[in-house]
Amino acid sequence: MNERPKPPIAVALHYNVNGGGAPRVVAKGAGQIAEKIVETAREHNVPLQEDAALAGALSKLDIGREIPKELYVAVAHVLAFAWSIAGKSPPPASSSRPEDQTSQTARLPALSYSRFS
Repeated sequence: MNERPKPPIAVALHYNVNGGGAPRVVAKGAGQIAEKIVETAREHNVPLQEDAALAGALSKLDIGREIPKELYVAVAHVLAFAWSIAGKSPPPASSSRPEDQTSQTARLPALSYSRFS
């Protein structure tokens, strides 16, 4: 059987630590669009993680939509990877001290993609 290779896909995520809610899909695409998303991410030093299964699941979501609970663990791994690449550690989830709130303001872009040929 001669199967056609699947086009590469890319999905960009954004997570605002203090914004509440889950990470959101901010860009997605297949083929040349995916290649452009990855190229743009590299130009802006956005951490990239190859995960074809996760990219496939995330690509089914609408842009701007929060990730569903079923993907929390997988996306948490991507975000942890992004934090480590950025040389940072995630701030605590909540703090009552105002000075901690300021230091917690962080936005984290990350990208999950499938292999490019």
